[in-house]
Amino acid sequence: MKFIDEVVLEVRAGDGGAGCVSFYRGKGIPRGGPDGGDGGNGGSVYLQADDSLNTLLDLRYTPHVIAAHGQPGMGSQCNGRYGDDVCVRVPVGTIVWDFETGEQLADLTQHDEKIKIAQGGRGGLGNMNFATPVRRAPMFAQPGTAGEHRRLRLELRLLADVGFCGFPNVGKSTLISKISAANPKIADYPFTTLVPNLGVVRVDEGFSFVVADIPGLIPGASRGAGLGSQFLRHISRVQLLVHVIGFDFSETRDLVSDYEVIRHELEQYHQSLAEKPELVVLNKIDLQETRDQQERLRRFLQTKGRDLVCVSAATGEGISDFIVAMTRMLQTHQYQSSLHAGAAQS
Repeated sequence: MKFIDEVVLEVRAGDGGAGCVSFYRGKGIPRGGPDGGDGGNGGSVYLQADDSLNTLLDLRYTPHVIAAHGQPGMGSQCNGRYGDDVCVRVPVGTIVWDFETGEQLADLTQHDEKIKIAQGGRGGLGNMNFATPVRRAPMFAQPGTAGEHRRLRLELRLLADVGFCGFPNVGKSTLISKISAANPKIADYPFTTLVPNLGVVRVDEGFSFVVADIPGLIPGASRGAGLGSQFLRHISRVQLLVHVIGFDFSETRDLVSDYEVIRHELEQYHQSLAEKPELVVLNKIDLQETRDQQERLRRFLQTKGRDLVCVSAATGEGISDFIVAMTRMLQTHQYQSSLHAGAAQS
């Protein structure tokens, strides 16, 4: 299935039905009085999060969502039928924006979370509602009101605890496959990963977390180069960034420079990304070229207050230590977040 993480959706709620102007006429009752019923309310449009979905692809082919109109009222005090509501299912993690104003309308982060995004019109009152001792034969009724019409932009941001970032071909997908049951595409050419991959890391019976492999970043990614600007949004929700550094087999680069380039792109995209807890991982430690730059990179990171974890996704060296380091940083971050939340409530 093709991965689509942004669509424009036009939603239109149903109009309310008009009230009826009617008078009862029966045998022996020539002037029975007004009996026009009310119009039915128009259907509303809802969005509901569904964790069985992982793409907005379906909505790309159905960009217009229209709810049913309410039916007009009828004589004999019969009210019109209400229009049926429409519920659109979207993946968990979908953010809803008003296309015209840019206002954020909803952030659906829980399964079955539901929001009314367009209100149906109200049905008009029939003339039976306007009869009084003075006005016994009202010749008018209310029209129904129009349903809301909105143009929306839906943006999917994956919900993951850990986001892997780094240059293409540094081994992010391979690492994901080693620590989880995910089976991403792996090859020795740039931009093998064209969509984010998710995997679940199970540490023990009581703790597991979700990791996301974000497609490779390059210089200028925050401004749209490569695949960067398209997928940087997916790491905006993560609690921990794993910055993977390694050699690309097609070229030899300076690892310290690689680190600084990616950090710059994160800061340019949004300062909140640069402020997230970060674990730096040096991959392909089985290569001599990597070992030659290992100590220089470690000393540089120490000046930034960051530790370095060395692994080889190909041989499995250091993988267990890598999982332990991620687990500790996640649990520390979650504990600190709970303390901040408790302090804010008090």
